[in-house]
Amino acid sequence: MSMKDVLKNPALVFLTLGHRGFFNWMSDDLYLKISYRIRTGKKLNLSDPKTYNEKLQWIKINDRCSDYTTMVDKYDVKQCVSDIIGEEYIIPTLGVWDKFEDIDFDKLPNQFVIKCTHNSGGVVICRDKSKFDVNKARKTINKCLKNNFYWAQREWPYKNVIPRIIAEKYMEVTGSEDLPDYKFFAFDGEVKALFIATDRYTPGEETKFDFFDENFKHLDFTNGHPNAKVMPQKPGKFEEMKELASKLSKGIPQLRVDFYEVDGKVYFGEITFFHWSGMTPFVPEKWDYTFGEWISLD
Repeated sequence: MSMKDVLKNPALVFLTLGHRGFFNWMSDDLYLKISYRIRTGKKLNLSDPKTYNEKLQWIKINDRCSDYTTMVDKYDVKQCVSDIIGEEYIIPTLGVWDKFEDIDFDKLPNQFVIKCTHNSGGVVICRDKSKFDVNKARKTINKCLKNNFYWAQREWPYKNVIPRIIAEKYMEVTGSEDLPDYKFFAFDGEVKALFIATDRYTPGEETKFDFFDENFKHLDFTNGHPNAKVMPQKPGKFEEMKELASKLSKGIPQLRVDFYEVDGKVYFGEITFFHWSGMTPFVPEKWDYTFGEWISLD
């Protein structure tokens, strides 16, 4: 989106400035009420939230367990998850650094993934080190390091995460360039739904999201991205991933736990407390209420 497009729309101006920290002085509840109205077109009800998206905003303000900071740190979470479900599910770490200049690329393998530990996005994938654009990667990573992800949509767990860079083993499915991402919605130990993200790295293709219930029945709605043209297949380790997501979500009102399945083996991806930051409409809207019913705020 160009700056010209942003300036034509006052609502986009607010969101853009908010992401850049201009409204850090504003209270979380006021900032979220304004952002929610802009993003969804609806008034945010924090006194008696009913929908999934409303309840996520309520949780941002009211559920501030210190463990959540560890759980969103892409480096620290590995030990946390390993303690609960086992080290065999953890993607190997190749290194962790405070700044880009500390990375010795000569010591990294031909393929790897680097990203920041304190935010969402900003992933740099190297499939062939001989063609890797270090300068482009530096710009991407350094831009991410400067941002405190909390201020964008007031996702509290990110507020005190130390910005670092992590490199991980490049994961791929034999015979395929796509690596499906299996994202499970769990509510205090009970998995209710998941979606499969495909075409995330396919040139010229928009990412696809397909939602399923806990029995892998396809759910007829969209949220953020269209459905795939070809229905994703049920992963071979579906039940195992469900069990792992259940264990990781025990005692937490709601959690999204992401996994990969690589050549018959399950790997933990990440934990997300706020899917789409609770700012993306469900189409049709009834599913926003259905997901909301699964969250208990007692």
